[in-house]
Amino acid sequence: MIIAAALLLIPLGAAVAWTTNLTRLEREAEIREQAHTIAITAGAYLNQYLASLDATASELSRHPTVMGLCRRDCDDLFKDVLGDQTLLLNILLTDADGNVKGSAVPAPGSVAPRVSDPYVAEVVRTGNAVRSPYMTGRVSGRPTVVLAYPVRDGSRVVGVLALGLNLTRLQTLFAAIPLPAGSVMTLTDATSRVLARSLEPERYIGRIITTRPVEPTAVASENELVGADGIERFFGNEAVERGHWLLSVGIPTRLARERLNAARGRDIIIAAFAITAVLFLTLSVSHVFSTGLERLRSAAERIARGDLSPIETSPVAIEELGQLQDAFATMAANVRKAHDDLDRQIDQERETREALVSLQRQVVRQERLTAVGLLVSGVAHEVNNPLQAILGTAELLERMDGLPPAAREEIAFVKTQSGRAREIIRNLSRFTSQQTGPPDLVDLRDIIAEVIQLRRRDLDLSSIALDVQTTASCTVMANFTELQQVVLNFVINAQQSIESSDRGSGRILIRAYATPPNVCLEVWDDGPGVTPDDEVKLFHPFFTTKPVGKGTGLGLSVSYGIIDAYGGTIGYRANDWGGALFYFELPAAAGVQAGAAAADRPAGPTEVS
Repeated sequence: MIIAAALLLIPLGAAVAWTTNLTRLEREAEIREQAHTIAITAGAYLNQYLASLDATASELSRHPTVMGLCRRDCDDLFKDVLGDQTLLLNILLTDADGNVKGSAVPAPGSVAPRVSDPYVAEVVRTGNAVRSPYMTGRVSGRPTVVLAYPVRDGSRVVGVLALGLNLTRLQTLFAAIPLPAGSVMTLTDATSRVLARSLEPERYIGRIITTRPVEPTAVASENELVGADGIERFFGNEAVERGHWLLSVGIPTRLARERLNAARGRDIIIAAFAITAVLFLTLSVSHVFSTGLERLRSAAERIARGDLSPIETSPVAIEELGQLQDAFATMAANVRKAHDDLDRQIDQERETREALVSLQRQVVRQERLTAVGLLVSGVAHEVNNPLQAILGTAELLERMDGLPPAAREEIAFVKTQSGRAREIIRNLSRFTSQQTGPPDLVDLRDIIAEVIQLRRRDLDLSSIALDVQTTASCTVMANFTELQQVVLNFVINAQQSIESSDRGSGRILIRAYATPPNVCLEVWDDGPGVTPDDEVKLFHPFFTTKPVGKGTGLGLSVSYGIIDAYGGTIGYRANDWGGALFYFELPAAAGVQAGAAAADRPAGPTEVS
């Protein structure tokens, strides 16, 4: 068995070596691609900058001062432009014969007033923009490449405008491009002379890094070379056609090895885990053969003690032992199945008993609510009598002559508050009445007013703003108390939803409007809304998402029955606030549908008055 395990380690080691080599190739390919991508990005930066210089030169060449070759005015103009161009050494203007007619940088006395550089004659001869090779600036005395442009008077070239690039600062153009540590960005011309370099520019600018001229467009987009500083790098190359230059981005090859080391550590861990697993498997198989009979004996004793948990089976060397093991497993499974069936039957009986207890509690609660309704009706009747006396006395006092204004204001306040108390008692009496009565003309605005009267104080205590939005025609044939119960259920659910969010405040909107031939009422809230899983069960009896003691799950079910009995529809959907929107639609009352058709649907919730 140990020999077999050792033989298994050979292909495992080969797999680890293959994986490591594949990972190395992948890391090298990643770095090559990264270098090429950075080179393309840097080339785009350089081309964009050269295009901006072309635009600047085009504007200057058409400037009246430049076309007039006025030395003093050109000097001032070029100084202003050079102040905004940090990568230019100088702006120089000569006439067609090479005589200096303007310079942004004052020329030392030792500099001749006439420019004999070949680019002047080439621009005059061809009439096109010319790029000079690497050179030392006549005025600045620093390494530069001159971009020369013709200055025309009609079709005749009267002068040459030269922009000298500051090669020692040109690498700052790529400062925004992130490079891995040790990477280098190099700009060379067709003679392999360095024009710009991100590392040690003063040391390498002007230096020819290879004796063989290289055509920029002929260089491969990716290669691996040893740089001028002796460091081996993966290079990504991009030809800059505007300057006929080659932009190279080199990332050290050691970066691939560093990334590979991290992957190699992972592979070593995997290999160690695999080796451990193989050894453990070998020992486990050996142990199975030596403990087969002991396992069967232990299983028999466990079944005898009443432990019916599944028997762990494993391959055995003797066929008879395997058959005996299977027989024990089948016996234990049959006994366990009978035991599980008995447990399920007990659970069903317990659930039935709990449902019966719940129904009994609901009946008791309903009886208590009925008793409370009768009590409220009696209290309302008893309280109405003294309220009538208070109102009558207030009216008699109000008719007395000689009362001061302050007293009349206090009497008016007493009448107002007494009337409000009488209205609240009337609403309570109507709502707690157990006799709903036949359908009648009901204005939904009246129902909304009474629901607000009942819930306003409770909503204020919960810091919940209540807005109402109605139109003129909201009349239906229904029972006032039943519709009041539906709207009150909607408002209470909205309030409890907002309170469950623990935000400390909220907002409820009640809307009533005509949708001929129906009338619609909606209740909005900005609570957490209803989950998709709960939506399909909202109007089922006894379904509730509220904590124990907060609801019976009958409110929406009863509301559904009320609306359905009047031939209407009731439902739920999410609103624009992210909360819940409960609504019902009922047929408009006969005789008011024409007016409902002319009524405007109320504005959205952001326009509540």
